Amino acid sequence: MAEPKAMPATDRALGMDRPIARRDFLGGVAVLGAAPATHAAVAQDMPVDYPPLLHGLRGSHPGSFEAAHSLRDGTFWATAGKPVDEAGPYDLVVVGGGISGLSAAHFYRAAHPDSRVLILDNHDDFGGHARRNEFREDGRLELMQGGTLEIDSPRPYSAVADGLIRGLGIDPEALEKRCTDKDFYRQRGLGRGVFFDRETFGADHLAAGAGVQPWAAVLQAAPLSDRVRADIVRIYEAKIDYLPGLTSDEKKARLARMSYLDYLVKIARADPGVVPYFQAMSQDEWGVGCDAVNALDVWTFDFPGFQGLDLAPGAAPGMGNTADGYAGGGSYSFHFPDGNATIARLLVRRLVPGAVPGTSAEDVVTAKVDYARLDRPDAAVRIRLSSIVVGVRNIGDPAASKGVEIAYTKGGRVFRVHADTCILACYNMMIPYLCPELPPAQKDALHYLVKVPYVYTSVAIRSWRAFQKLGISEVYAPGSYHTLLRLNPQTVIGGYRSVGSPDEPTLVFMMRNPCMPGVDERSQHRIGRTEMLAITFETFERNIRDQLQRTLGPGGFDAARDITAITVNRWPHGYAYEYNYLFDPHWAPDQAPHDIGRARFGRIAIANSDSGAAAYTDSAIDQAHRAVQDLLAA
Repeated sequence: MAEPKAMPATDRALGMDRPIARRDFLGGVAVLGAAPATHAAVAQDMPVDYPPLLHGLRGSHPGSFEAAHSLRDGTFWATAGKPVDEAGPYDLVVVGGGISGLSAAHFYRAAHPDSRVLILDNHDDFGGHARRNEFREDGRLELMQGGTLEIDSPRPYSAVADGLIRGLGIDPEALEKRCTDKDFYRQRGLGRGVFFDRETFGADHLAAGAGVQPWAAVLQAAPLSDRVRADIVRIYEAKIDYLPGLTSDEKKARLARMSYLDYLVKIARADPGVVPYFQAMSQDEWGVGCDAVNALDVWTFDFPGFQGLDLAPGAAPGMGNTADGYAGGGSYSFHFPDGNATIARLLVRRLVPGAVPGTSAEDVVTAKVDYARLDRPDAAVRIRLSSIVVGVRNIGDPAASKGVEIAYTKGGRVFRVHADTCILACYNMMIPYLCPELPPAQKDALHYLVKVPYVYTSVAIRSWRAFQKLGISEVYAPGSYHTLLRLNPQTVIGGYRSVGSPDEPTLVFMMRNPCMPGVDERSQHRIGRTEMLAITFETFERNIRDQLQRTLGPGGFDAARDITAITVNRWPHGYAYEYNYLFDPHWAPDQAPHDIGRARFGRIAIANSDSGAAAYTDSAIDQAHRAVQDLLAA
């Protein structure tokens, strides 16, 4: 037997050999807790007591998508075997246990209180992208969002979405005022920083003081040429009208037709050397860099370079959905410590009595879900996890169908269940493979919307003393593996406190959007998705440790010593696609792909944020309500 390959000294220095809290597999048995790193890519659909505590590779974890990919490739049924019929039927089967699927079950039950509902989800936890990352550090509960960040939207919540939120006991305005301290770090002298990495800029350098000091002072020691440094400062601070002689409307029309990159280089005449600095600035909102987002959209988000144009406030033609909405003010907002996983937990509390203890939107934050209660035979609503749906069809002619047949795989076997109706609250682009009988035009429309891939990483550290010494709480890292990192925001709710003293453990949030500049946005998302699925946890961990060490090392941070747990939430099919009018046409009313794709097909309806072409929780809720109404009207 060959001797194991020795670990490089650089990996040992980063702590790649150190015990950290993760889910490891010893002899094929899942073990939860602190164990030596194995870096193995292993299935995570084994029974577990409490999925939020699982670390390592999460999000679309191994075991949650392989059967779906096999179905897409046309190989699944060749080896699947004959489905086993289950007892039934149900009144409704929902495919997808995210916020849209859970909301659909809620709305359906409101219309039919005596109905029986089965929810099938491919992951080992409910919530979809609204995922909860949970850590236990020195007796403290630490929470971080593993996906959907917060209650927030470009426009006020609709009566339907607002009604559901408030019906669950959430008062966003009151919670925001009472539970959030947005000045927590600023009052302690911490601000924003920029990390220049040696691979992109020639040397590692952390520039602190962004937003507090003049940009010339912030960038004084940055590894930039004098011309590039001067142009970045000019773009941030100078009030120059780069489009003289045009009205505000005419300027907006021009900005809508050009990328932010072209605006900086061709209109503001900045040295092309500024591009590596600005390239990633738009990624956390749009999932692509400055080459693929229009200049008018980023103006709405107060990106630099427009302060001298004297543009009138408000939306304008050519804006995408997000910018168009925020130009008018947006919705109320609130960030639960685990993001919108709290909304999913409150929906499960409503749907499955006894599964989530407590009575309020505040006590649910620390409540422990009883996963054993989610799928009980006598329950009116059953939530079945680690169940990948592989086929959905109307029984008989869709126009006169009296029921739906749903096939899914779980634990290596295929099962078949029958229902009066079905709601597909999964990814749009998967639906044509689940329902091959759909009309071709509807299939094409469903395939059009390519979801935005992203990675949300949660890192548990022993203290945030290094952040304090460096004077930073958030870092923009345009050339690094993760382009954004920040300390957990301060939230105090229901007996939970997210951040303590600098010497207490806390969590660091890191974000990555894999994209390929130079091609259209949908192509970038496809490339990023493929790249993401090929990356091992070992590669993620090495990059995380290396980036934190290089960024925080001058403040005394030691990656080998100070990192205690890592959870990487990869979402190859992440945010819903919003039309980008640099690349997408302007469709006639009700003729856009999301309009055509969400049409009811017999007794099958479609609900998800894709169906609203908007990557927001209120869209997921509104589309769930529409799908239920589609079925009730059938």
